[in-house]
Amino acid sequence: MATGKTDLRRAAGQRTRDGLLRATLELLASRGPEGLSLREITVRAGANVAAVSYHFGSLKGLCDSAVESALESYLDAQLEALGQLSEGSTVEELAAAFGRPMMQALTAGGTELAVIRTVARVGIDPPDGWERLIAKFQQTRTDALRVLMTSLPEVGEEELIFRVRCSAGLLNWLVLAPLGAELAAQPAERLEQLLVPVLAGALRGRSQPA
Repeated sequence: MATGKTDLRRAAGQRTRDGLLRATLELLASRGPEGLSLREITVRAGANVAAVSYHFGSLKGLCDSAVESALESYLDAQLEALGQLSEGSTVEELAAAFGRPMMQALTAGGTELAVIRTVARVGIDPPDGWERLIAKFQQTRTDALRVLMTSLPEVGEEELIFRVRCSAGLLNWLVLAPLGAELAAQPAERLEQLLVPVLAGALRGRSQPA
């Protein structure tokens, strides 16, 4: 009986934690961190201020955790797409997989796009907690290099890593720049037609001889 009650309390605590994260991310996505208050978050989440202190320590801890959670979801989606590639995949296929989560957010619009914009904005000066995601960042790079080193054997690994990092920066810039709003208005198929060649060009670098 005691174990059952403990499990129920743990489940209730997890629901409260998830609700606070969701409410915080929605508010951050809709208008940024300026003026965000604990009361506003807790009312939306149906929780109390003590729950924020218990699960996250402070408002800053809650905001950092919310954005970190969104970034982790983005990285997981990117890793899933990259994981379907093989060493024989083309640079264009790599570009499509690498950019797919961002393109899906642009196509979906609304809260999903706002969340991605929040992640990109905060990523300029990431909080300390993001260190636990380093392994996932490194895995996306490894998966991309697996394709690039086969497709572009004449290019050194250090330069290929630089190109992957530039491509990631390009995606972040797109969702924050006015051009991102124009792309978001495009149908999914047209968006891919526009964006994949640009990403592929960044990954491929200078034109290769025919």
